[in-house]
Amino acid sequence: MNSQKMIQSLEELEFDNQFTRALPADPEEKNFRRQVSEACYSRVSPTSVRKPQLVSYSREMAEILGLSPDVVKSQEFAEVFAGNKMLEGMDPFAMCYGGHQFGNWAGQLGDGRAINLGEVRNQQGEHWTLQLKGAGPTPYSRLADGLAVLRSSVREFLCSEAMHHLGVPTTRALSLVLTGEEVQRDMFYDGNPRMEPGAVVCRVAPSFLRFGNYQLLAARGEIETLKKLVNYTIQTDFPELGEPGRETYLAWFEEVCRRTAEMIIHWMRVGFVHGVMNTDNMSVLGLTIDYGPYGWLEDFDPNWTPNTTDASGRRYRFGNQPQIALWNLVQFANSLYPLIEEVEPLQQALDQYADRFQEGWQEMMAAKLGLAAFQAEEDVPLIESLQEVLQVVETDMTIFFRQLALLETDAGLDDEALIAPLLDAYYAPEKVTGEARAKICDWLRRYQSRLNQDGTDASTRRERMNCINPKYVLRNYLAQLAIDKAEEGDFSLINELLDVLRNPYAEQPGREQFAEKRPEWARHRPGCSMLSCSS
Repeated sequence: MNSQKMIQSLEELEFDNQFTRALPADPEEKNFRRQVSEACYSRVSPTSVRKPQLVSYSREMAEILGLSPDVVKSQEFAEVFAGNKMLEGMDPFAMCYGGHQFGNWAGQLGDGRAINLGEVRNQQGEHWTLQLKGAGPTPYSRLADGLAVLRSSVREFLCSEAMHHLGVPTTRALSLVLTGEEVQRDMFYDGNPRMEPGAVVCRVAPSFLRFGNYQLLAARGEIETLKKLVNYTIQTDFPELGEPGRETYLAWFEEVCRRTAEMIIHWMRVGFVHGVMNTDNMSVLGLTIDYGPYGWLEDFDPNWTPNTTDASGRRYRFGNQPQIALWNLVQFANSLYPLIEEVEPLQQALDQYADRFQEGWQEMMAAKLGLAAFQAEEDVPLIESLQEVLQVVETDMTIFFRQLALLETDAGLDDEALIAPLLDAYYAPEKVTGEARAKICDWLRRYQSRLNQDGTDASTRRERMNCINPKYVLRNYLAQLAIDKAEEGDFSLINELLDVLRNPYAEQPGREQFAEKRPEWARHRPGCSMLSCSS
């Protein structure tokens, strides 16, 4: 990537806007809230802001686009990626889509605070859509203002890049820009709004198409437009599947199911909870999309969700994510039915999702435990009992698996020596006594036995485990600390976290504080535990 010629001016970016060229547009050009029919998007321009200021950027994403550091640090860059200036070739638009929200059909939703600037073709011939989040109202904003605040933008920016470096399929982030405007937000919808600094994130992906894009067209009976969108998607993002047609549609749906399963397996591997798995937040490319009230499991609790809106039903809790992904795929299948007109092949693809997830999850868990391969007879009960052991005493998931690599396989160790490497993972280590300690040690001895049966030497096992069990994840309290500083004008922690999260599997001596478990002060603090969709 570094050998490519970096462009020295934003005017050199090459735009090739396939989406707006190929698909039907909303004929209304004025920007007001409305229902949009027989169209895949509405053209709309970002709202100008008072004083754009670059806070941070992803050097990796800049390199992919061919942008030199000097270009990114220019004032012109801040103006463009705050929405103040359009470059030649840009064709800004907001997408039209619907979706199921918390299990209920919501009708038309659309890009309410996201505006796609256009598609850049880089020197490798790749297409990347540049999308501003928080750049003002669109026809799909409903009662909202289309803006974003610094705290939610920091979280989106950092998490997009953190997930990429963890190896999780995700949309990316290029930049985080302050707007110089104040935005009113009621963080917990409790009647206590306050003014906050406004910001814009530039998100980047090959495509931002979601299940909901297809759902809305099918729900409205706009089948010709649906067919155009499906054909376009296959031709641009899945050309390896062949020319569009009934069999290719089925192959495409199978591929979406496969990619979705892979994405969810990665979420479960690193302990990520999306928080808002509505169908309009599900990418057809199998990318993690829309970072709102997300979080990482700290205390291993399969019933935990970071979303205050979901606090009672916990529909989108950690342990339910595989089932919700399947439910969402069923809704997606329903939207494709008019093009297939047969249930059985769609059901077969859904069955493949379940099989692929189960197989992939088992392989992933075996890898997290440092095993050479998953062996069902021994490993199913071992993994099932581990889920229970992790809940005996409040246990930090990330630290537990990372420290598990240090476990000695000597069968003669007493309980104290056996459990010693794991003590850092417990939020209340003084409770690891009596029956709790006995349960944990019993499992550790079963695990020791399985490792000895496996025959892998300790250094190989540790190296293997440290490649799949991260040491550093974007804990909510770390993001909140960075937000607190940023709101005072100090962006140093944002940039330090971005750098730490570039190498989540490395030890990084001197940065151990970023791998520590959640401090007690953060247990119930807003932004560190539960978050709202406004967060």
